[in-house]
Amino acid sequence: MPNDQPPQRTRQYLRKARQKARRIGLEADNDEHAAQLLEELGIDVLSDDVSLTNIGNANPEKAVQGSPEVGERVTADFMLNDADRLAEVHAIQRDLIRRRRVRLFLLMLRLMFFVVLPTFLVGRYYYTEAADMYETESEFVIQKSEAAGASGLGALFSGTGLANSADSITVQGYLTSREAMMRLDEEYGYRAHFQQDFIDNLQRLPMDASLEDAYKLYEKNVKVGYDLSEGIIHLEVIAATPEASQAFSEALIGFAEERVDDLSKRLREDQMKGAMGSYNDAEAAMLEAQNTVLGLQQARGVLSADAEIAAQMSIVNSLELQIEDKLLSLAEILDNPSPNEIRADILQREIERRVERVAELRTKLTESSNNNVSLATISGELMIAETNLMTRQLMLQQSLELMESARVDANRQVRYLSIGVSPVAPDVPTYPRKLENTILALVIFLGIYIMLSLTVSILREQVSV
Repeated sequence: MPNDQPPQRTRQYLRKARQKARRIGLEADNDEHAAQLLEELGIDVLSDDVSLTNIGNANPEKAVQGSPEVGERVTADFMLNDADRLAEVHAIQRDLIRRRRVRLFLLMLRLMFFVVLPTFLVGRYYYTEAADMYETESEFVIQKSEAAGASGLGALFSGTGLANSADSITVQGYLTSREAMMRLDEEYGYRAHFQQDFIDNLQRLPMDASLEDAYKLYEKNVKVGYDLSEGIIHLEVIAATPEASQAFSEALIGFAEERVDDLSKRLREDQMKGAMGSYNDAEAAMLEAQNTVLGLQQARGVLSADAEIAAQMSIVNSLELQIEDKLLSLAEILDNPSPNEIRADILQREIERRVERVAELRTKLTESSNNNVSLATISGELMIAETNLMTRQLMLQQSLELMESARVDANRQVRYLSIGVSPVAPDVPTYPRKLENTILALVIFLGIYIMLSLTVSILREQVSV
């Protein structure tokens, strides 16, 4: 049972009504008029079938009621015979085919202009005009000479890339810096190499190129990578000839090794300076202690307190032996029933003189007077001075050892490069990669075309709604 409710006239409904009215030959002033004419003819606007047969099946009386002119024309259309209707259908089909071919032709034309032609130009450049470039690869690792017996975290990470990560990152930054490029240009003519005539215009460096232009080319042709887990630095150098590529790579490795050695140069110089200062101070202190000992010896008139004490003690011992002999002789004399008193007095006086001498010598050893200083005091002073002298001599010896060790460290290379892969010049060009670059250009241009097409379609849809 047909639905008597009129359809809701949305923008999409009105647009389809205009298109269907144009295709069946109805002349409408606007979209609303086209929708009205189709509704009066009883034609379903939303239906995809727009054949004249369906128009014939529609209610002609309803069409006539709307507009006399339209009714007459539609009634005339309804009175067409089958051959005319079939010819009209074929004409509509041919028109649809023609429109599809035109759209396909325009699509192919756009693809040719926006995708195929740019890809062809890029491929032509890579295959016929692009100059050959040669890439030299090398790998090296920074090593540090550590003292034996290292312990703690230093020994734990000494065999990993973390031990020298700071040095490796510093070298990586140096190799990609303007300083390295300027030195390479001064010593090996880096900019002049890329200004040669056989290099194509896109890759050639202009004769009046600035330092910034040369550095941009340097960043493009010198690639430095650092593997943190292994501690290996990868160096890739691109040049127009294999010999230049190898020479530039070897030069950069040499620059990196010098920079690595300079990282610890200031530290070693400071250590050497400190060791020299310590040695000079120890030598001055030792000379001062030696002068103190010499001054005491000259002031006291004693070369060696131990020798003086030993000499004095030998005299005391000799006198005490003589006293013992005299005492024995005196005892023998006094043992006689009639002792010789003269002989006994002589022995007694000799004993007393020797005892006094022994007492005088012992007093000289331990006690000081206004005119003389005891040997004990002299011995103590000399012992302190000599002990200080020995200490200063030991400190001087240690300072000398430290200075020699610092001199050895200053003269030897603490950090150095160990090359794992040496730079070897390639015998075939590395760049350009003709097929890969051409395919990449095709993908890029096709992607740009699709994005622009989608953008235009979306904007057109928004404007027409």
